[in-house]
Amino acid sequence: MYWYCIIAFIFLTGLCMWNEEECMKAIVFDMDGVLFDTEVLCMKAWVEVAKENKLPGMEEVFPQCIGLNANDSRRIVMNAYGEDFDYARFREQTSAWFRKYIEEKGLPVKPGVKELLDWLKNSKYVVGLASSTKGESVRSHLKLAGIEDSFRAVVTGDMVEHSKPLPDIYLRACAGLGADPKEAYAIEDSPNGIRSAYRAGMKPLMVPDMIAPDEEMRRLSHRIFKDLHEVLAYLKEDC
Repeated sequence: MYWYCIIAFIFLTGLCMWNEEECMKAIVFDMDGVLFDTEVLCMKAWVEVAKENKLPGMEEVFPQCIGLNANDSRRIVMNAYGEDFDYARFREQTSAWFRKYIEEKGLPVKPGVKELLDWLKNSKYVVGLASSTKGESVRSHLKLAGIEDSFRAVVTGDMVEHSKPLPDIYLRACAGLGADPKEAYAIEDSPNGIRSAYRAGMKPLMVPDMIAPDEEMRRLSHRIFKDLHEVLAYLKEDC
């Protein structure tokens, strides 16, 4: 999988050097924490289930998993609680908590999502999604929010062996859009997401959610914004 992404990157870079006019500008969104205010909900689910199971320290463990796919998150949790920890059962419980909340209170959409996606429909950009979340949940969330048709390419955590902070997921998204990563923005909220987009050769735009940007994030990010309204204003100026 990793070599597939590297080959795609080399191919797209060479293609754009051959005919620069045909290169398309692209923008690729993360999902949790960028489109939906779901990372906070995920943390609540993990912490509540941990309390029910008398597991200490989940407030410190969960932030390490932000931006990672299921395989890499499992490794972090198992390191924290031991190889005998029943991770599958724990995730079943957290998923049930999360689904119940969404069913009762709805999916919390981030401010500015509709305005930004509506503007992008008539812009020069091709639009993709690169989320470490499993495909089933991604498709469900997008459909529930009514934005499933806003993305030309969707890459999810179960489509790559290792997700963020490795670049694979973003390289695959750019390949799916037919875009050179150097001509693509990535909208991210988490440090792992910013690292992934930067390593893919993209221009990371950070909209912080649960984790405030530090010196590393300011160095790796192309720009940092307080919300998606500011991102929209920036993209309009960039046209």
